[in-house]
Amino acid sequence: MNDIKEVQNQAENIVISQSVAILIDGNNIERSIHTEANDTNTMLNFDALIPKLLVNRGLSRLVYFREGKHISNKLQERLHNFYHGSVRPCHKSADIPLSIFAIQVAAKVDTIIIMSGDSDYIELVRHLKSEGVRVEIAAVPSTTSRFIIEEVDYFHEITKEDWFTLPTKKTQNRRSKK
Repeated sequence: MNDIKEVQNQAENIVISQSVAILIDGNNIERSIHTEANDTNTMLNFDALIPKLLVNRGLSRLVYFREGKHISNKLQERLHNFYHGSVRPCHKSADIPLSIFAIQVAAKVDTIIIMSGDSDYIELVRHLKSEGVRVEIAAVPSTTSRFIIEEVDYFHEITKEDWFTLPTKKTQNRRSKK
């Protein structure tokens, strides 16, 4: 019994000094939470999710890849102000830009967390792991490929505790006065 307590005390004194890059496939994650919540006004709660993903590790990079030109200024400001993150618009899907960035940053971090359940990232995961990088996926379980879950070092489930729904704006019926 004393041996167990001694091991627990030693584990409490361990300092984890890993640097982590979080790379987000915005369109994939948005579609996943919209499907799961059955509501297109649902958004990720970064204040709840990021600390849960990091678990006492240091955040080195946070990049939100998003297809399209119309990206919320509020999202860009929030990611920059709270996480020194950035939003990168993509011409088409985020797969290629996210993969290129992951390969470029791999030598500078210990762990890369890809927020997407897309099986298109399997070859990227394999490559990063062969380079000695720990690779984790964060995604909604119901929309995540089981093949990618089998390839990564760890799978973080994104659940309803990790998102919120924006209130819908009530449209006012304006009656014209006659």
